[in-house]
Amino acid sequence: MSSQITRRRFNAALAGAGLAAALAPFGIVRAQARKVRIGVILPRSGYLGFLGQSCQKGADLAPAVIKDMLGVDIELMNADFESNVDTARTRAERLIQEGANVLIGAFDSGASAAIAQVAEQRGIPFVVNIAAAPQITEQGYKFTVRNFPTSVDLVRNGLALIGDLFQATNTAPRSAVFMHVNDTFGQANAKAIAALMPRLTQLPFKIVETIAYDPAAKDLTVEVSKAKATNADFLLNVCRVQDSIILRREMVKQRWQPMGIIGPGNPGMYEEQYYKALGKLSEYSISNVPWYHPKADITRAVEKQFLKQNPKDKPMYHALNVGFTFESILIIADAFKRAKTADPKALNDAIHQTDIKNRMMLGGPIKFNAKGQVEGIASACIQNLNLRPTVVLPANAAEAKPVFPVPGYKKA
Repeated sequence: MSSQITRRRFNAALAGAGLAAALAPFGIVRAQARKVRIGVILPRSGYLGFLGQSCQKGADLAPAVIKDMLGVDIELMNADFESNVDTARTRAERLIQEGANVLIGAFDSGASAAIAQVAEQRGIPFVVNIAAAPQITEQGYKFTVRNFPTSVDLVRNGLALIGDLFQATNTAPRSAVFMHVNDTFGQANAKAIAALMPRLTQLPFKIVETIAYDPAAKDLTVEVSKAKATNADFLLNVCRVQDSIILRREMVKQRWQPMGIIGPGNPGMYEEQYYKALGKLSEYSISNVPWYHPKADITRAVEKQFLKQNPKDKPMYHALNVGFTFESILIIADAFKRAKTADPKALNDAIHQTDIKNRMMLGGPIKFNAKGQVEGIASACIQNLNLRPTVVLPANAAEAKPVFPVPGYKKA
């Protein structure tokens, strides 16, 4: 038999032995991957649906902005986990089977923890866009990084801003009632508050009662009645968006008007749906959260693309969700460009070596510690004024002065 290799035999070799193995004897180098395939897992339906849809807007605009910035081609593979942790796990498995090189998500801490387990088992990088439960980066995982503060960092920053708020408004509330959702995120925040409050002796108030509730609850009559009965000066509330709307309406129904409502590091009250559902009743609510840098060039580029794709929306209502979701994809694109491959292990190594100084969100450069946790993300005090989220602290970034207590407040 002739030893001459024919085109047919060459093609058969490619099919039977695999491209890399077939090309190796001939000294041919495998071509660099031209794009990275990103599995985006978000809760676009269910009780977290509004928040997941908001995050999705940040994912959808990322390919165009990043193509201009880095010249990297991105393919998004989108999945809705329907606000269900078990569904998040199965969606992650399916995306990996369908060829995703890397995963991002999932806004919810419980879902993110489940996805991290799958990513570790399958050896696929996972970049957490938004989720604060500390255990996500405390398990020793090698394939998970998080570009978002832990609940401890969120609460520490949020409580410090509460102290700044009281100083700026020359007030000194003596008591707070603490209400929080009882999901993974809410429990992590409650644990952080319980640990931090005794150490923060400079804060003038004490928490007189803690009330947990289901984030999917349709009625909070009992919980609000219990909170009102404490006669606390203000409400400290760790919420989501749907429950925050229900809670605010119930407060009005029961004619409970404390000095104010303050979120120490959570979503809900600065979201577009909060304003749409409540109108003027959304005014003066305060959220101490990570926020975007409005003057950064990258922010302008993101806002321009956002308006192009969502002409009826306003970027300010989606700032946190869009910003952190966009940055998660930016992290992957930057790593892909440096690694020059979509191979999961090489991509994971490059992600862990990230050092991005030109970012959208307030804080230091995007760098991950040995646990895969980003450090140095800052928070701002955001108050709802004139039906829009407005920075009121810190003073050097403020768009307006804080209003506290709320107009019409009367001490019982």
